Amino acid sequence: MKHHPNFQHRDLHYLAGNGHQRPTKRRIEVATRIVLGLAGMVVVGTLLLMLPGMGVNGRLTFMQAFFTATSALTVTGLSTIAAGRDLTFAGQIVLLLLIQFGGVGYMFAAAAALRIIRRRVSLMDRLALSSSLGLDTPEAIMKVLKRSLIGILVIEGSGAFLLFWKWWLSGTVDLDHVFFYAIFHAVSAFCNAGFDLFNGLPQYPDGVPSDNFTLIVLGTLIGLGALGIPVLSELFTWRWRRRFSLHTRLTLAVVAFLIVLGWVGLWLPEATHGVLVDVPLGSQLVRTWFQSVSARTAGFAGLPRFDQLQPESRLILIVLMFIGSAPASMGGGLTTGTFAVLLLALWGYARGTDHAEIGGRRIAVGTVRRAGAVLTVGLFVVLTATWLILLVQDFTLDQVLFEVVSGFATCGLSLGITGQLNVFSQFIIAGVMFWGRLGALTIVSAIGQQSKRTQLVQYPEESVLIG
Repeated sequence: MKHHPNFQHRDLHYLAGNGHQRPTKRRIEVATRIVLGLAGMVVVGTLLLMLPGMGVNGRLTFMQAFFTATSALTVTGLSTIAAGRDLTFAGQIVLLLLIQFGGVGYMFAAAAALRIIRRRVSLMDRLALSSSLGLDTPEAIMKVLKRSLIGILVIEGSGAFLLFWKWWLSGTVDLDHVFFYAIFHAVSAFCNAGFDLFNGLPQYPDGVPSDNFTLIVLGTLIGLGALGIPVLSELFTWRWRRRFSLHTRLTLAVVAFLIVLGWVGLWLPEATHGVLVDVPLGSQLVRTWFQSVSARTAGFAGLPRFDQLQPESRLILIVLMFIGSAPASMGGGLTTGTFAVLLLALWGYARGTDHAEIGGRRIAVGTVRRAGAVLTVGLFVVLTATWLILLVQDFTLDQVLFEVVSGFATCGLSLGITGQLNVFSQFIIAGVMFWGRLGALTIVSAIGQQSKRTQLVQYPEESVLIG
């Protein structure tokens, strides 16, 4: 989901050694495996999309295939082509598989495949998966894996059935395509990918159908996918547990707050003097709710004439995208967990305490430090990428910043400049998507090969002026 290639593997926990291998080496191997695994999948996806018969107008170019594969496997949704117009049915099937694989994560999918064929999942894979999901022990991962697979199939299947029923009865999609369309959009929504097959078609200038039923179904799928596997696992077993962990309670509270914030923040400017002025009130509320849910990770456009949104709305969307989804979910961004920890640390400082606490629990100092590191690195990546694109292309600052934050959050919303990006800018956005999917600490661990050494010398402490 989103802490592994697809999961947001933001916190590499200490992994026990086996007596022959140093613990820090194993931790490094886990991070490297995650990074190289996703990179390998991007290569495979690129080669598949470059095969004959994938593009309507012949073979896709390398950049078209590479950018689309990266976007699909990082479940972003930014694309230089229109999937419904430029890909053949075979190409759309490949895209769907890449989205599903990227959504649940290649390691998660591989572990599931091994279980299906009754093969043993290695200890290293269990360690990587448990670290991705924030579980304390690798033994717990197989129970979570089983529950999650069943839950994912039920959620995606239910969403596909509802979309099929609606689009078939209303004639939105012809009978020959409605079944595949329903499955594709249910998977794309739950995996927070944002790809749709309506984009590029003249009868759907804003992308997915904008009727209330469709938006509610897609919004629900997006919201569930953005919660993360640990939260979904607890929700599935709530009947027996009757109590949620601190992580789940914090995630649900922050998500609810962000949805309401985005809902109100989008409705006020667009309903009074924006793109929703002539839209009925009921549809205004559904569209802005959907856009608030979609903005943090999915990238479906629920508002008409998206490139004409008010500046206030663009700012709200940038904030929502940057915060992103929950840890170990289908989405990216800063994550709601990091956002919550930073707010709690700030609140604790304002109260004169040297720690963050909530619900009768104190948050570890190391967690607060990692949250600060994730924020710092995230801002650096976004600002650097924005500056680089502005150097070589003639776009406005808000257009480029919106595009870069969308890639960082693996969201997929755009103000209409994706198709105009040159090769250099496409590589920059692809790198940002890759970074946003894996998380800062995973990539830093893999590249830097960090090791935990015992510090033999303690230097004198000295204060530095800040703030």
